[in-house]
Formats: sequence, structure tokens, C-alpha cells
Amino acid sequence: MENILASQSISITELKKNPSAILKDFGGEPVVVLNHNQVAYYLLPPKFYEKLLDALDKQFLSKLIQKRLKEEWMG
Repeated sequence: MENILASQSISITELKKNPSAILKDFGGEPVVVLNHNQVAYYLLPPKFYEKLLDALDKQFLSKLIQKRLKEEWMG
């Protein structure tokens, strides 16, 4: 079985019944959607998605800065 990277899960059938209620019920946390007990999708609230993108940007910039400092130091 796949590693599920969310603490909340629902079936795709449940999601189809009332998607807006499902999203409200999970209170802004990521939700994994399962199809036949396999991960089909992850639903991310907008704020969570923004934080994720910010974290990725910071990680990328940090690595870029480290690389450039190393190049300056050695070069």
C-alpha cells in the first residue's frame, strides 16, 4: 500500500456526494482522496498550498545562495 501523506482521508465516492461540505469538515488540513483504497488525489486548502509554495521557494533560494557563496569563496 502507498504511503499516505495526510492525516485525513475520504473515498472518491464521499467526495462526489458533497465536495464543499467535505472541505469544510476537514478544517483547512490536507485530505487524501482514495479510489479503491489507493491514493487518487490530495486536496489542499489555498492557505496550505501557499505555505507549501513559500517553503519550496525558500528552500530553492537557500540552496542557490549556498551555491553562489561557495563559488565566490572558491573562485
